[in-house]
Amino acid sequence: MIETHRTITIFTPSHADAANTNAQNLTVKEIVTRLPADRFRVTMFCGSEPDPRIAERKNTQLIPWREHGNTARFLARLLVSRPDIYFYPRFGPLDRAFFALRRTLGLKIAVVTHIVMMMNEATADLPSLSIRESDSVFANSAYVAQTVRCMFGVETGIIHNGIDRRFFFLPKEGSRRTRPAVVLYAGSFQPRKRVELIIHQAARHPEAQFRLVGRGETEAPCRALAEELGCRNVQFVGHLTLAQLGEEMRNADVFLFPSILEGHPQVLGQASACGLPSVAMNLYRPDYVVNGKTGFLVESDHELAERMDLLLCDPELRRTMSQAAAQHALNFDWDRIILQWQEVFETAIRKH
Repeated sequence: MIETHRTITIFTPSHADAANTNAQNLTVKEIVTRLPADRFRVTMFCGSEPDPRIAERKNTQLIPWREHGNTARFLARLLVSRPDIYFYPRFGPLDRAFFALRRTLGLKIAVVTHIVMMMNEATADLPSLSIRESDSVFANSAYVAQTVRCMFGVETGIIHNGIDRRFFFLPKEGSRRTRPAVVLYAGSFQPRKRVELIIHQAARHPEAQFRLVGRGETEAPCRALAEELGCRNVQFVGHLTLAQLGEEMRNADVFLFPSILEGHPQVLGQASACGLPSVAMNLYRPDYVVNGKTGFLVESDHELAERMDLLLCDPELRRTMSQAAAQHALNFDWDRIILQWQEVFETAIRKH
């Protein structure tokens, strides 16, 4: 760790609101919560009730987010305070205005970017400005970092999103042994998530229970499909809090995630922390799953069905994969990851 004897000031265009569950905001809130307050002063937005941990954090300033005028108020505050680091830029007018001001005035403000989506011709346009303007670019998985390098030729580090151990941890010993197998899905209901494939698996495995957590546009068609196939073993759970989701995961045996378009879905890490072997697509190569050890990363729907058959028919395989998943999840503890971010910030001001 690089030593610094002064407070590092950070501005992030992220929201401290407790109710804001956007994945990027959740990540930034976890980082800010864990940064030592005596070494890092943080400014961020807040439009309603803040996360209690951030509200209680010393050396933290929350800028009210209003219906209009946020960009102008932000730029004025920026010119007065001149933070050391602009962290986690997004893709809106506020960020474009900041980058233009930084170039025009030659502001000595380091920019640190975290990319959470695969880069290809369809996705690269939005984050291109923040990637090219940043002093340090990091991705939330090895594969996302590879796609950033390929698309932009920019050196990209890797810092994963952490797992919140307040909500995601192992169940009591033996609690998974005395009931029918439970297969869990958690995520939104939209076409790319392919929740209908889970219902088809439920029709193939009437001996198991399938629980679907989430809401979205394809929920009604999925309910109709379950009715059509006579799947009495499918329960639509609806939206859950993180605490409730952790409880669902501890009551399940397999996590099934057939989505075909992701960055690095945190839900796979959360499942691992709860000791769930996962079956997911290999298209986005998630680091949260070690293929053949903590679960399966499959190349086709046919292989997905085969791996589900294997896990549901072999309790011993589920047990060994559960243990391996929980052990692997330790690599993504926030206590480890926050040390990486501290080093990034300290390095950024030393170089800038």
